[in-house]
Amino acid sequence: MTDSSAQLTGTARIAKIALVGDHSPNVVSHTRIPLLLDALAARDRLVLDAYWIPSADAEAEGAVRGFDAVWVVPGSPYRSEAGVLAAIRTAREEGIPFLGTCGGFQHALLEFARDVCGLTRAAHAENDPGAEDPLLEPLACSLEGHEDTVLLEPGSLAREVIGRESTVERYSCRYGLSRHADTLVAHGLRFSGRDPRGQVRTAELPGHPFFLASLFQPELSGDGSRPHPMIRGLARAAVAHAARRTAARAV
Repeated sequence: MTDSSAQLTGTARIAKIALVGDHSPNVVSHTRIPLLLDALAARDRLVLDAYWIPSADAEAEGAVRGFDAVWVVPGSPYRSEAGVLAAIRTAREEGIPFLGTCGGFQHALLEFARDVCGLTRAAHAENDPGAEDPLLEPLACSLEGHEDTVLLEPGSLAREVIGRESTVERYSCRYGLSRHADTLVAHGLRFSGRDPRGQVRTAELPGHPFFLASLFQPELSGDGSRPHPMIRGLARAAVAHAARRTAARAV
C-alpha cells in the first residue's frame, strides 16, 4: 500500500487488487499505476491494496482467489501465457471484478474463446506465430503511440463507466481480434466499443459484477493525476466486492 493510501485507511474504502503481469520499469503503463492508485486514494477515497503477480506465479492454483479485483496489465508477450489465462478464468468464473488493458484485453478474448467457446486451437500470434487458428493477429495498421476515437454502445458497461458516447484514447499495441467475433458474441461476450472503422476496441461480460477489457490503455490517459473512469470503475467494483466478502464472513 502506498504512503498516501495508508494515511486514509481509517475512513476510506479498501480493497485488495492483483496486478497480473511482468512488472518492468521500462513499461510506461507500469510506472503510471502507482500514481493512479495514489490518486484514487486521495481523490475518491478508494484504496486499492495492490500486489504484483508475475505471470508465471499466476499459474498456481488459486493465485488470484481472495482478491477483490484482478487487473491484467499491459506488457505482452507475458512470460507465462498460461498464468495470465488462469488469472482471467478465475476472475470470470468467480465473479471477481476484472480489468484487462492492451495485452489484458487480448488475453481476455483468448481465454473466453478457449474456455467458453471451445475454440481450443485459438492462439495469439505474438505467442505462436505459426498457429493454425490465430484469434489475435498483427493489426493492418499498428496502433503503437496512436490516439483514436472509440464509439461506445448505449447500455454497455463501458458507456456507463466512461459516461460518454465516444472517447479518445491512447494505444500502444500491434495485435487485435482477427476472427471468431460472431462466435464470441454468440457465447455471451459483448463488444461494446469500436473505432470509427468498426474494429473492436472494448469487450465486456454482461451478468458479471464487473468484467471490462480495452485494447487501448486507460492508464496512459492524462498525466496520471486523475484516474481514467475505467480504472475508477474497477476500484468501485473492487470495494463493493470487498464489502460483500466482509458481510458474508459476518453471517
